[in-house]
Amino acid sequence: MKHPFLTLCAIMILSAASEDAAAQLETNHPGDRISGRHFATRSPVIATHGVAATAQPLASQIAIDILKQGGNAVDAAIAANAALGLMEPTGNGVGGDLFAIIWDPVTQQLYGLNASGRSPQGMSLEDLRERLGDRDSIPAFGSLPVSVPGTVDGWFEMHERFGSLPMSDLLQPAIGYAEEGFPVTQLISHYFGLAVQRYSDPEAGIEETDNFFSTYTTNGVPPAEGEIFRNPDLARTLGIIAEGGRDAFYRGEIATQIDAYMQRIGGPLRYEDFASHSSDWVEPQSVNYRGYDVWELPPNGQGIAALQMLQILEDYDLAGMGFMSPEAVHLMVEAKRLAFEDRARFYADPDYSPAPIEALLSDAYADQRRALISTTQAMSEVPFGDPSILEDGDTTYLTVADSNGMMVSLIQSNYRGMGSGLVPDGLGFMLQDRGELFSLEDGHPNVYAPGKRPFHTIIPAFITQNGQPWMSFGLMGGGMQPQGHVQIVTNMIDYGLNVQEAGDAARWRHDGSTEPTDPISTGGLGALSVESGMPDATVEALRELGHQVTVQAGGYGGYQAIWRDPETGVYWAASEMRKDGAAIGY
Repeated sequence: MKHPFLTLCAIMILSAASEDAAAQLETNHPGDRISGRHFATRSPVIATHGVAATAQPLASQIAIDILKQGGNAVDAAIAANAALGLMEPTGNGVGGDLFAIIWDPVTQQLYGLNASGRSPQGMSLEDLRERLGDRDSIPAFGSLPVSVPGTVDGWFEMHERFGSLPMSDLLQPAIGYAEEGFPVTQLISHYFGLAVQRYSDPEAGIEETDNFFSTYTTNGVPPAEGEIFRNPDLARTLGIIAEGGRDAFYRGEIATQIDAYMQRIGGPLRYEDFASHSSDWVEPQSVNYRGYDVWELPPNGQGIAALQMLQILEDYDLAGMGFMSPEAVHLMVEAKRLAFEDRARFYADPDYSPAPIEALLSDAYADQRRALISTTQAMSEVPFGDPSILEDGDTTYLTVADSNGMMVSLIQSNYRGMGSGLVPDGLGFMLQDRGELFSLEDGHPNVYAPGKRPFHTIIPAFITQNGQPWMSFGLMGGGMQPQGHVQIVTNMIDYGLNVQEAGDAARWRHDGSTEPTDPISTGGLGALSVESGMPDATVEALRELGHQVTVQAGGYGGYQAIWRDPETGVYWAASEMRKDGAAIGY
């Protein structure tokens, strides 16, 4: 018989060894690549007939299947997006909004779609303030930040203009997976756990959470990695849309059910808000950066901020400064701080407060803003600019390209992860909470008004060269998106990284600028976060320049892209390691 003390010693030794092994796993570095940059997680996916890059491998495969069935890139993007609403509900779904940039090879031009929804028509600013009581901002969750979901209308707008296969065919893969189930991926399982914590908090102020827990958990337990998840209510909803089209969602059974649900819980959104909804085709805006035209959509989104940053940066020799050098990172951060103060001051629903886009993107205004930057010290305060003097002179992204040259850059989100916490009775999806991004400040361009679109963070991007498509790309993550776009552009154009390396490289993120929800003010120094792959020497040098730098994981977005070789027309696709996704081609 073993002595109890010796047994206890053996258990303690094994336990210590297990802890050491776990700690070692966390500190060990990945294996070495024998080609390409050492930090890249894999090679780009290269194909000729078609490619798709999404945040979920099964959704990417659905897109490829649609292409193989004769569908085009728009068909494939719609099918993949519908599947992502099921497979990645922690970031998107039919309860959210959508923006897209589409390259049409027939007309040889870009088309922009703003499929974002508006606030309730029956709730005035005074009504909202009365509902808020002593709160000085719109809450993140519950019914007050819910705006009309624009995604489904966005699908039908794209499909009517460019689609080829029937919409019922495009929604069938998502319907099948919703009925039969699919295994939950690693990161989505993690986000499900965070959502359960968030919506379990009584302080969140959500009027009703039973539907969330019955739809997305088993007795309050979120699905684990590898667990089969089904959503029969969403299968039914998608089936209604497949059969009845756009009107089924905005004027039929689904709109009626959401109206009844909102009345049951005391929310302000009504059937009339759905019935009057429409998307807008908009003109993408661009600046030329070192011979490449970088395209973003105009407000109410924040894409213009990325273009403002590039306008400021073009006057600097970033390539000569070196990849991830403190000099280059410092200038990019300062450009971000300047652009974001203008973002807070000028970006809003253009139907209510048109932004002076031409002036904001002008060379003269970039010169004016660039003059505020010091190469030796971070700005202690950052004012918003005055372009008027020049007027006279949590989210998913996917991209698909097809054999005819059509390319789609699409981003879609519920905001705040899964959204408001509200799942309408029997529909299987959560309503977005994008209305949190309205300001309550009288006179602010982004102040709340009935029937108004809130400021938006989700932005697709596109690059052309000599009038031809060069890259379709996007990067998720709230305020990270414009600064992430700029890092991708500079990684490829200034530093020569390929489409996969550009996304896998370590990133920085600056927070603390004035927000579009704040009273108009001057932004302070803020905080700069960097990933562990940023060189130690760069981190220390940035601190010496005055930046408040923290090295931490998380919060740097998720990226997918398709680059088109201008010489051969071959597609190179990438999906980065920060998400569960995959790029697939054929």
